[in-house]
Amino acid sequence: MLSDNAKVLLKKKFEGLTDKVSLITFTQEFECRFCKETRELVLDIAAASPLIEAKVLDFVKDAGEAKRLRVNKIPAIAITGKKDYGIRYYGVPAGFELPVLVDDIIDVSRGATTLPATVKARLAEIKKPVHIQVFVSPTCPYCPAAIRTSHQLAIENTNIRTDVVEISEFVYLAQKYSVMGTPKVVINEDTSFTGAQPPEFFIEQMLAALRTSFNPMYS
Repeated sequence: MLSDNAKVLLKKKFEGLTDKVSLITFTQEFECRFCKETRELVLDIAAASPLIEAKVLDFVKDAGEAKRLRVNKIPAIAITGKKDYGIRYYGVPAGFELPVLVDDIIDVSRGATTLPATVKARLAEIKKPVHIQVFVSPTCPYCPAAIRTSHQLAIENTNIRTDVVEISEFVYLAQKYSVMGTPKVVINEDTSFTGAQPPEFFIEQMLAALRTSFNPMYS
């Protein structure tokens, strides 16, 4: 799926990896729309570094593993390192999203991000589970920033998990959450905003969601 030039650039980029990273991809025997592209992309990325392992699992046959990783639709990619940071991609991360996936892999390998110390200190206030969904489209120039921020927050605080959802592949979810523009961020089902916002704004919205949520799952 990746060009030869892109593969060369990836190998150079991944020279900075420090620990192993697993790209756990869920598809199924009768592949869904974009399952093939997602699987091929993951295999190409894994081939760029000996520290990246690609695991291709069947969503039906490996239902137990899907449940453990909280994967509930396909195609899906879970990025894990020394631990599971709750980073998930639903849909093929193409277009503007591919560079973000690469940066995610590097961060997970290092187990740390470049977020400022002030942001990390504020993140410590998040002491209950937070589920962030970032709804994106491949041609959206602002989506990568929202994805990147949400994933950095998840890496720095284990109470946070983040799903990136391609609206063109999961139209029913775009309708459910009234996605009129991207990126749209939904936090714990009942707090949302649109646009690429700074980490501080994400944190304020997460704290607001924790204060207002009546869902026992997040209490």
